[in-house]
Amino acid sequence: MSIRLDGQVAIVTGAGQGLGRCHALALADRGAKVVVNDLGGDDAQSANANAVVDEIKAAGGEAIAHGANVADYSQVEDMVRQAMDAWGRVDILVNNAGILRDKTFAKMPLDDFRLVVEVHLMGTVNCTKAVWDIMREQDYGRIIFTSSSSGLYGNFGQSNYGAAKMAMVGLMNTLHLEGAKHNIHVNCLAPTAGTAMTEGLFPEPVFKLMSPDAVSPAVVFLSGPEAPSRKVLCAGGGSFAIFKGFETNGMSLLPDEVSPEGIAAVWEQLNDQAGMTELQAGFEQPGKFAEQAAKKLGLKLTG
Repeated sequence: MSIRLDGQVAIVTGAGQGLGRCHALALADRGAKVVVNDLGGDDAQSANANAVVDEIKAAGGEAIAHGANVADYSQVEDMVRQAMDAWGRVDILVNNAGILRDKTFAKMPLDDFRLVVEVHLMGTVNCTKAVWDIMREQDYGRIIFTSSSSGLYGNFGQSNYGAAKMAMVGLMNTLHLEGAKHNIHVNCLAPTAGTAMTEGLFPEPVFKLMSPDAVSPAVVFLSGPEAPSRKVLCAGGGSFAIFKGFETNGMSLLPDEVSPEGIAAVWEQLNDQAGMTELQAGFEQPGKFAEQAAKKLGLKLTG
């Protein structure tokens, strides 16, 4: 199966270099018209976006640059307006823009925490909100959030970054449900790559192996007409995996056992992974708990 994006319009944020640049080039190579976003004005990063546009055009594609700060909704709206003026639709949104302000939580100023959350989480929210009604009206959309292993599993010195990146999963879960009837598929990418943001984290030979180019096929896949929805696709160095959030079956306690001591007494059973399930929506958990409680009490749920 060949994945083609001919006639589709993609917006890629933070696309002047690194992962975003590779994503933009990969989407254009499959036929998409691309808005190359990078924080701009007349500075070097805007020049980076223009350089990517030139690369796409030199290869026979179509692209425009935009220097919107994703944390500023009015600038994001202008970016989407320019995409609509140029091509009349937006089919794909790749939320890639981000920054780092690494410090241990004890030493981290709250301003650094807020800034990272503002750029990663609210930047993603702003861009998604700006295209949401367009995708609803055209009954088609493919949206990709950029999560991270730092959010999925934690990483020392990245409480701000990790919090923002795990928030992507929660946002994905709900927008998957809300967008389904309009054929809007929402997924997360959890990339690992040697970029300006990760330089120094890997030994040099490994850094070279972890090329951003090896991640972008995942973006093309998640942008395609047959893309899944509500998945966290992990990618790095040519390897790919799916992150899943499972919940143990758990167990219900009798009313006179519901206490901190009661939880402690069954802690091993609560951690038993046998029969774990991946819930598909938030309401499934209270439903499961209600069923367990009723069974414990010898009752039968109705309705």
